[in-house]
Amino acid sequence: MNRICTICARGGSKGVKNKNIKLLLGKPLIAHTILQAKKSGLFDVIAVSSDSKEILAAANQYGADILVERPPELATDQAAKLPVIQHCLSLAEKKTGRSFDVIVDMDATSPLRLIDDIAQSVQLFEESPDADNLITGAPSRRSPYFNLVEINHEGYASLSKKLDKVIVRRQDAPECYDMNASIYIWRRETLLNSTTVFQEKTLLYEMSEERSIDIDSELDFEFVSFLATKRGGLS
Repeated sequence: MNRICTICARGGSKGVKNKNIKLLLGKPLIAHTILQAKKSGLFDVIAVSSDSKEILAAANQYGADILVERPPELATDQAAKLPVIQHCLSLAEKKTGRSFDVIVDMDATSPLRLIDDIAQSVQLFEESPDADNLITGAPSRRSPYFNLVEINHEGYASLSKKLDKVIVRRQDAPECYDMNASIYIWRRETLLNSTTVFQEKTLLYEMSEERSIDIDSELDFEFVSFLATKRGGLS
């Protein structure tokens, strides 16, 4: 089965300036995800998509196989994720002259994943032939059935989701997860024909909260730096 790893990293960043090339443990942030993909031994090709020459240069330095220049319309704050992955796949297939059965997209801003997470999520997906795609997530701290609320049009709060029976303990509520933006896996045809991440048959691979921080602020970066140092490295 042919597999490609896509890593899509935009140059602009509001929360952390130049975060995809900010140094973490002495390497640009994006380098850790590239090295994880390489060390997993799972991919025929690793493709990095970016609108930033600096990010693409770093990706080249750390061993990405294909560099994809992202067009401006896919590099705005409003640009959705799926068209970016679709564009990256299309360009990678043109450059290699081959088609990929499984696309594994990994976010550079979620570097605390383990190589085992990559391997086990791919295994789960490929051993589930009816699944359309796979996402990763961690058990949620808040439950829409117990302590996650919404404000209605009259300004009053109520639970986001209600059950027929009243939940008095969070442990009795249905299990819920926070998406952690770490790993997304797609079958080629599903990806190319999709406009949303959630499909009829979307699998979830569970990761611990400690491995699920997605860097969106300077504080997130500090947390990731602390945990990565404590662990003794990332890749």
